[in-house]
This record gives sequence, C-alpha cells and structure tokens, in this order.
Amino acid sequence: MRYAVLADVHANLEALEAVLEEIQKEKIDKIVCLGDVVGYGANPTECIAKLRSLNTCVVAGNHDFATIDKLNVDFFNSYAREAALWTRKVLTKEDAAYLGTLKLVDTVDNFMLVHSTLYSPELFEYIQTSYDAHLSFSNMATPLCFLGHSHVPVTFIQKRMVTFTMEPKVKLDANSKTMVNVGSVGQPRDENPEAAFAIYDSDDNMIWIRRVKYDIEKAARKIIKAGLPEILAERLRYGR
Repeated sequence: MRYAVLADVHANLEALEAVLEEIQKEKIDKIVCLGDVVGYGANPTECIAKLRSLNTCVVAGNHDFATIDKLNVDFFNSYAREAALWTRKVLTKEDAAYLGTLKLVDTVDNFMLVHSTLYSPELFEYIQTSYDAHLSFSNMATPLCFLGHSHVPVTFIQKRMVTFTMEPKVKLDANSKTMVNVGSVGQPRDENPEAAFAIYDSDDNMIWIRRVKYDIEKAARKIIKAGLPEILAERLRYGR
C-alpha cells in the first residue's frame, strides 16, 4: 500500500490543491491527515470539503477543536486566537459537526495517527526533543506513528535509544519504532515555504518527505482580504 500523509493544512487551499495534484501523479491508495485542517488560512470550508471528498481519514488538531469550542482559545497566541474566532464565523453547521467527530488518535492498517503526542493527545503538546518522543513511544501500539503540530519535518527512531533525523528519505527498520512528523501542507515552519507532506510505502518500508511549490501570493492575498492578521500571510513567504 502507498499512503499520502498530510498535516496542518490550515485552511490553505492553494497549498492543499498543489499537494493533491502531486499526489495524483503517485500511485496512492489512501490519504490520511493528521489534523489542523482549519485555522490561520482563508479557506477552511473548501479544505474540509476537499479532504472529505477523498474519503480521507483525519484526526483532530488543536485548531480544529478550538474552532468548534472544544478547546479554549485563551491558550492560543493573539493571531491564532483571532483566526480561530474568524473561522468559527465562516464554517457551516455541517463543517462544525464534522470537526466534532474527529478522534484524537486513530490507527490505519499498521500505523497510528495523532496530531500532537500519544501520551496526552488532548493537551496538544509538542514533540520536539528525543525525550518528548520517548514519552510517546511508550504509548505506541504499532511500530510506526505519524504526527504533525510543530510544522517541521523530523523522524524519531527508538531502538536502544531515541535518535532523530531530518533526512527526507527514511528506511524503516523492523527492529525499531518510528515516529514521523510530516511537516505542514499549509504553513511550513522549517524556513522552506514549500508545502510538505509524506509518502509511505508499506511494501518497501520507505517514507519520503515531499515538498511542493504552490501559489503563496494568492494564499497570502486571501488572508489579508479576509481581514485576518497580516502576519499570517507574511509568514507563508518565509516558511516560519
């Protein structure tokens, strides 16, 4: 099986469409998404519709839950809070109901999906260090897990100890557990503004982090036109 793994779309329709166009060129059997379909960007409804039309398995992100008041927006910075409150106003009742059905953790075939951590997914904490990863490895029921949230692609591997790699190509080891942060479709933060996603081939035990160019200026103009904070448009240009 070949899977496309997406995360942190953040209502960026231009980035999502570019990624989906790239996915069409690959022999992908299933698409999964690690949450934060909405938030920050100007096209939440359209992004939800795109993923639903593809029968995508989606887990909940903190922005998804904040948008439907299942997470307190007071924990957000001012820009994220403003975007969440704006998104609440533009979502349809059907969109809100859909976001409310999303699980915090799910399992697809031989791997797990989570937006943040496996040890406290409802708190939406970050996995940024080997120790953070160690805590989630203890809660893994499968050899492989995909996550998002930090918007930075990185792979953590647990064998005798926990190590990490930023390499875009990873060969899975049958004697190890692996957690892969696939980066962000709609708001990369690794100083590369191109949309990020992963391809996982379960037959070859290979994972690739892929980057795709998209119309950043169009997405930025939409954010400003919607009256969202200008910094949310500006950061797209720099990938941070």
